[in-house]
Parts: sequence; C-alpha cells; structure tokens
Amino acid sequence: MKFFIDTANLAQIREANDLGVLDGVTTNPSLMAKEGVKGQEAVYNHYKTICEIVTNGDISAEVVSTDFDGIIAEGKKLAAIHPNIIVKVPMIKDGVKAMKWFTDNGIKTNCTLVFSAGQAILAAKAGAKYVSPFIGRIDDSGWDGVQLIEQIARIYTIQGFETEILAASIRSSIHIIKCAEAGADVCTCPLDSILGLLKHPLTDIGLAKFLEDAKKFS
Repeated sequence: MKFFIDTANLAQIREANDLGVLDGVTTNPSLMAKEGVKGQEAVYNHYKTICEIVTNGDISAEVVSTDFDGIIAEGKKLAAIHPNIIVKVPMIKDGVKAMKWFTDNGIKTNCTLVFSAGQAILAAKAGAKYVSPFIGRIDDSGWDGVQLIEQIARIYTIQGFETEILAASIRSSIHIIKCAEAGADVCTCPLDSILGLLKHPLTDIGLAKFLEDAKKFS
C-alpha cells in the first residue's frame, strides 16, 4: 500500500518525505487556504514546489470548476505544471465526462468525493487512475467507511478495473491499518496519522531497558 500525505503544508511534506515512506501528496482548496495560499498563480507555484520536494510521487491537484469546459480548461493547466500532477476531479456528472476526456488525452485523474460503490464504478469506467472514498466522512454519517473500501476492492478485482483505491479522509493510525486490511492501494492521511504508526508503549519500554542495560558496558 502506498502512503500519501494529505496536506499543503510544505514542512509536513518534507518531514514525511524524509521519513522515506512517502509515495505522493493529495491536496484540495481547503488545505491550500489553510496554508494561506491564495490566487491561481500562488496555488500553481505551490503545487510546483510540492512536486520539487516529492520528486518521484503523484501529486493530486484539485480543480474548482464544476462544468465540463471549466474542468477541462483548469485540468489542462494543472497537468502542465509538472509531469507528476494528477488532476483531482469531483464525482459529479460533468466530472465523469471530464475524466473520460482526460483519460483519452493522456492526463491522469483522481476522482474525489466518492461515497458509494456505484460512484467508484463510474470513476473506473471513466479511466480514473485513483478513486478516493472519504471514509472518515462516511463514519461521521453513521456508516462504515472501511466496509466501502472492501466493497470497492471486491468489485474492482471481479471486474478487472485498474483504478487504484485511494482511501481518503483518514482520521487515525488505526484507519490506515484497517484500510490496508480492506485492500486499499493507497492511503492518504495527515502527518500525525503516519507518525502514529511508529508508536507502541512496549517499544518505548523495550528501548528504555536496552539503553539502561547498555550503560552497564560503558
């Protein structure tokens, strides 16, 4: 399973990349705004900087248009920023049409705001490279987001779809583990969730004991 970090914070991206396990980055307009990145030129320059940090990973850059022509025009500009840019398109009717156009014209896409298996099927049929089920938001609504990952994984395997399942809206380290068990190809999450995988009290206790014993030989 690949690890993406879900942020526009350059320091966090660098920290995750330095850890040696980062495979890519996902962002959205909300994350850009959180970092104070405003205006189209500033946003595009920010994406370029991210691509320069994570040189070998896919970087999802989201369109803000909701009509076919607008999505296409915006997606073409985003894709031109860097070869690693993946155009992030919402799961709406014009979004599906746009993803098919992008697929036919050699531009890779990430279908975002997916909340059902039916939507995931449409994204795969349109040729999306990634489909992003928002499991945390599904959990918030009283449903089980991880079950959706399992369902999509079964369908994609049966049907032979090549679209990768990118588990999004991750809220904790346990979400990452459960998504790995459920068959997600990618997990995108905050830095805290990635670093949380490092932690276990027995590791801390064991290390303290080793270090204490090591003092006896000095």
